[in-house]
Amino acid sequence: MKMANAQEHYIGIDVGTGSARACIIDSSGEIKALAVQAIQLWQPESVYGGTHYEQSTTDIWNAICTCVKQVIEESKVDPSTVRGIGFDATCSLAVFTHDTDEPVPVTGPDFANDGNDRNVVLWLDHRPLAETEQINNTNHNLLRYVGGKMSPEMEIPKVLWLKNNMPAELFNRCKFYDLADALTHLATGSETRSFCSTVCKQGYVPVGVDGSVKGWQEDFYETIGLGDLAKDNFKRVGGVNGVNGSYLSAGELVGGLSENASRELGLPAGIAVGSGVIDAYAGWIGTVGAKVKLNPDLLDETIASNNVEQAFTRLASVAGTSTCHLAMSKDAVFVPGVWGPYRDVLLPGYWMAEGGQSATGELIRHMLETHAAYHTTLAEAQAAGQNIYDFLNAHLQRMATQTKAPSISHLVRHFFFYGDLWGNRSPIADPNMRGAIIGMSSDKSKDGMALLYYSTLEFIALQTRQIIETMNGQGHTITSIFMSGSQCQNEILMDLIATASGMPVMIPRYVNAAVVHGAAMLGAKAASAAKDGTTEPLWNIMDRMSKPGKVVWSRGDPAEKKLLDAKYEIFLDQCRTQQEYRKKIDDALKGSSLDADSGAN
Repeated sequence: MKMANAQEHYIGIDVGTGSARACIIDSSGEIKALAVQAIQLWQPESVYGGTHYEQSTTDIWNAICTCVKQVIEESKVDPSTVRGIGFDATCSLAVFTHDTDEPVPVTGPDFANDGNDRNVVLWLDHRPLAETEQINNTNHNLLRYVGGKMSPEMEIPKVLWLKNNMPAELFNRCKFYDLADALTHLATGSETRSFCSTVCKQGYVPVGVDGSVKGWQEDFYETIGLGDLAKDNFKRVGGVNGVNGSYLSAGELVGGLSENASRELGLPAGIAVGSGVIDAYAGWIGTVGAKVKLNPDLLDETIASNNVEQAFTRLASVAGTSTCHLAMSKDAVFVPGVWGPYRDVLLPGYWMAEGGQSATGELIRHMLETHAAYHTTLAEAQAAGQNIYDFLNAHLQRMATQTKAPSISHLVRHFFFYGDLWGNRSPIADPNMRGAIIGMSSDKSKDGMALLYYSTLEFIALQTRQIIETMNGQGHTITSIFMSGSQCQNEILMDLIATASGMPVMIPRYVNAAVVHGAAMLGAKAASAAKDGTTEPLWNIMDRMSKPGKVVWSRGDPAEKKLLDAKYEIFLDQCRTQQEYRKKIDDALKGSSLDADSGAN
């Protein structure tokens, strides 16, 4: 493998739900420049009731090109010193024609192109609820490797929805990518797929795992009604590894930057492009390799190099619109309601598990924006030169001081909020879960909104504890939480997570860029490729390039901990009883004209 020198640079590209960003780093991992560009999101509510979310690879690629040109300009880096590029993206489904390689619109009912190339079904899109239920009812063995059930956020249910709704002649022209793989395709022209995308979101079981021969399971595809995708050795989803397709672990060399992509990005052709990952997994790469010494306030970067097995105790929590919880293990650990275990997706031979909360940042935003006091409070925050989250955090501190409350948690001691408004990803794996409130009053004031906001943060922290306890109960050994994403900036939320879980929470140095920093490390790995294709181990790159940050510890207040422990028991009860109540009603209506399963409207 080739080793980097001090003049080499690497570019990371991260595509989130609302924006694309790029960073450029040097050989030590220092970020030299960062750029962000908004991307479009379409939601055809009038036709589909708000469950459809669509994007465009054309729009996304244009945003990427803008960001890359900006970081080159701002960093003053000579483009000829850029050696590698890494991509991460949301786990969204991208659709192209297999014959002409053009975007295929995913907007029903006519699937016509409105000029925007809306060919991406966003991860958040829940259109395939019926298809997901159909898939899960097969009880196929591969479902063991996605926590026992597929989610409507995964890509196979979305592909099945397209087959059920698209004109047959159009569907038959389609080929399918996870968005990260679509981006490496646009960058290189290669049809190479990543283990991260296919194993985590498309039902691919690596060869040799549980008797898997081709990776793709032909009987599964036939059973769910997608047997036509198995034709030609699964060519339309990437083919069979080593036969008519190629599959790589994170950052392994896909190929060189194509002439066309180089012109659009303003970079030299031939730059090494690494196999991409889902955005949350780039957060794992960008955080858990930090050299740590768990003393208050600072992570110590002067201690000896980490052993890769130290990662087994570290949960990567990537918190933005939603939150993903990622843990690595040496052996397969099966956790009901937690996706995985997934082999080879980041480090060859190691297994990953992925828990998650479908909406955290989105939940906070929704609870605020739908409150009667939102607009007046937002105006106050803006007048004070603050965002609404910092403004409310300060307001909560004042409320606690004015009422002589022992903690902010004490202010909401008799308010119980359960926040699965978008269903539950982990550990219940039930898309029909919803929100609930006990203790609601008629309060429409700023104070009332602040307390609802705090209860929302409390819910996120308690559910994080639930996910960690479920994972550890099945064999994981998590003892610390490595955060990344926009929620890291919320000090009250970080404190709640540390106190509720009883674990230290690590905040990365690059609070706003840990994920894209991880993507850049993929570029460094690709650039290390020798002529025989071998590359520097990703963990070594993470150890060298990861930066220390700050540790958040529980404040150690025994009364607050006791209160949160009691509220955790009530939280678990709210989770359980909601399912029981729903079942009780369904049982009562079974066979009647009001039975949702009887075909009645």
